[in-house]
Amino acid sequence: MPANKKYLTTSPWERIAKITAGFIGGYMVSVSFHLALAVWLNHVNVIITMTYNGFILWAVLMILAFLAKNPWKLWGLYLLLTAVFYAALYFGKLYHPIIPS
Repeated sequence: MPANKKYLTTSPWERIAKITAGFIGGYMVSVSFHLALAVWLNHVNVIITMTYNGFILWAVLMILAFLAKNPWKLWGLYLLLTAVFYAALYFGKLYHPIIPS
């Protein structure tokens, strides 16, 4: 049974934005989240856990990208989350350096 046309994305730009938000944006959020955790917690355990948990988080964020109504708001949310996690990474490296100088 084919999908109902009223639920499909009509604009090719919105379709491209959903695909890139799912793949690239989800990956950026997943990696930046785990890097921020690695600085604040035990980095060896977090990096080992990231091999599994990072893939699961990326897949969930990818599914959420295709369920979103407006891909541009989703891109904004993914970029905002990435910026917040990279700020946590920056301050974590500043206050808890892995290699002391």
